[in-house]
Amino acid sequence: MAETAAALQALARNVRAARTRAGLSLDELGRRAQVSKGALVGLEKAQGNPNFATLVRLADTLGVSVSALLEGPAEGRVRVVSAEAVAPLWTGARGSEARLMLTTSGPAPVEVWCWRLEPGEEYPSHPHQSGVVETVSVTAGRMTLVVDGTEHTVEAGQTATFDADAPHTYRGTGTESCHLVMTVHLPPGATG
Repeated sequence: MAETAAALQALARNVRAARTRAGLSLDELGRRAQVSKGALVGLEKAQGNPNFATLVRLADTLGVSVSALLEGPAEGRVRVVSAEAVAPLWTGARGSEARLMLTTSGPAPVEVWCWRLEPGEEYPSHPHQSGVVETVSVTAGRMTLVVDGTEHTVEAGQTATFDADAPHTYRGTGTESCHLVMTVHLPPGATG
C-alpha cells in the first residue's frame, strides 16, 4: 500500500508540474486529453486509479513520456530494473500484460516496455503524437501488429518498427504466449 501511495503522489506531482509547464488549465488539459476535469482533480490530489489509456492520452497531450508521469526522483548514474519491481500498466482478461520498464533520459527519450500477449487477446492503441516511433521485437510466440488497418505477422526473432501516429493494435496469435520488448522512441523535447 505504501508503494501505491508513493506512486500516486509521484503521478500527482508530475502531472501538475507538466500541466503547469504547458500552461494548461485543468479544463483545457481535460478537453485535449479527453479526461474529465473531476478525474484530473482527483489525479492531482493523488486519488483514484487512472487506467493505462488515460495515462497515454495525458502524456501525449502534455508532450511527455508515460514514465515521466510515473517516475519518482532521479536515481544514480545506472538504473537496473527488474520486471517484478514494475507493476503492469495494462492487464488483459486472459492474462496479457504490459510493463513500462524505464525511460531513457536525454533529448530524445526512449521508453522500454515488456509485453506478454495471450493468444486471441489484443490491445488497441490510439495514434500518438507526430514523431513517435514504436519498435516491437518478439522474443517468443507470434503476434499480429495492425497499423492503420493493415495486419503484419511478427514472429519470435523478428522486429518491426512503425510511425505510431496512426491507430495500431497488438494481438497475440498462435497457440502460445507472445513475449515482446517494445521501445517507444519519443520526439526530441518529450521529456519529463
